[in-house]
Amino acid sequence: MLDLEYDYFLEEDKMGMTVTSGSVTIKKDENNLIGISIGGGAPHCPCLYIVQIFDNTAASRDATLQSGDELVSVNGQSVKGKTKVEVAKMIQAAKDEVIINYNKLHADPQQGKSLDIILKKMKHRLVENMSSSTADALGLSRAILCNDTLVKKMRELQDTEFMYKGLVEHGKRVLQAQMELLQTIKAMGDVFASLAVREPQPRASEAFRLFAEQHRNMEKIGLEMIKEVKPVLADMGTYLHKAIPDTRLTVKKYADAKFEYLAYCLKVKEMDDEECSYASLQEPIYRVETGNYEYRLILRCRQMARTRFAKLRSDVLVKMELLDNKHVQQLGGQLTRIVKALSDMHKNHLEVLAGPALFPVEVDLSNSAFQYKSTTPISNEDEDECETKDNVEIAQEICQEDNGNEDALLPDLGNKDSAQEPNYEEMDNFTLLQSLCLNEESSRRPDQTEVNDLLPNLDF
Repeated sequence: MLDLEYDYFLEEDKMGMTVTSGSVTIKKDENNLIGISIGGGAPHCPCLYIVQIFDNTAASRDATLQSGDELVSVNGQSVKGKTKVEVAKMIQAAKDEVIINYNKLHADPQQGKSLDIILKKMKHRLVENMSSSTADALGLSRAILCNDTLVKKMRELQDTEFMYKGLVEHGKRVLQAQMELLQTIKAMGDVFASLAVREPQPRASEAFRLFAEQHRNMEKIGLEMIKEVKPVLADMGTYLHKAIPDTRLTVKKYADAKFEYLAYCLKVKEMDDEECSYASLQEPIYRVETGNYEYRLILRCRQMARTRFAKLRSDVLVKMELLDNKHVQQLGGQLTRIVKALSDMHKNHLEVLAGPALFPVEVDLSNSAFQYKSTTPISNEDEDECETKDNVEIAQEICQEDNGNEDALLPDLGNKDSAQEPNYEEMDNFTLLQSLCLNEESSRRPDQTEVNDLLPNLDF
């Protein structure tokens, strides 16, 4: 009765997972190995299982066995009740090839993603962004992460992205400025073309027409330059906005796979340490005595995470290599095309403007060109005639009065012969100054000859 109860409590706890039986024949390599590690077995675990499949070995190339699968027999001999050391010796004793019967474990990877694994992933993600001094102060080891060469490549990728972003933005600004300049040149050409149509002088009209044609040719040359440079900027924009973000997304997936793989590695180590501590105390563990399916599930999840991690790492390395090659090979050519397009545009502009001199030209401006609007109010003709007649009558009256009474108009002026010279010696200083001021000659108006002498360089 006691044995039945003991067997009941030791029944395998498969945690909802299923198994199927199978057989595989694996050839040994030159080192007499098939490339697997074994766990479990007597005296604690009722079964033996595969812990790890090593890379580049016969078992990994065959790809039949996986971590967590149970070993049933080796070359027809049952392994039940044996230790893992004894099973390893059985495999080594076989020649050339080994026939292994197994029970395949069908495990759902999502079942292994417990809260503990998620927290461990978060821990590794935090440690990744820490400096060595901070990690050491917190007692966290980040050696396995610091050895990742992709960290340096990611920094180089960020520098390349920053440089390309500056080049693309500067190129767009240059093209925008050139486009605005071309619009101004076209507007000037339209203005001179309009002047050429309205100008009656043949030589001036032809000069304006040719000058307008030069501006239009300059606009065409500038548009050709823009058409040549735009594909270069589009190619650089594709590298900046598609190639680099796609690589960064791949790196992000790779980092997530790496953290997940490291989380499962840490979980396996914790479970191994737990088994060792219980074994040292000679105390049984329920999960080990019931087939250790939880541990085998973590082993399977670790293997799958490692496979995904290795594949993504390979993809990242390939994409980073392609990006580096494209950056090194094409950047110089792209910059050369841009500089050459700008240089050709300026050279062609100089050739267009290097023709015969068109200016200065003589333009016969009509008299109406310098007519200005009067600011005085315009009066009627009748009023002007009346005002003119009144002015003439007043002038005649003043002349008649002046002729009849010259002494009244000029009382101080007499005949020069009758004028008596004052005695200046008897005058005091104040009287002398008054007489000099009164007798001062008035300023006279210069005649036309003197004006011509003062302005000899002006032709009237």
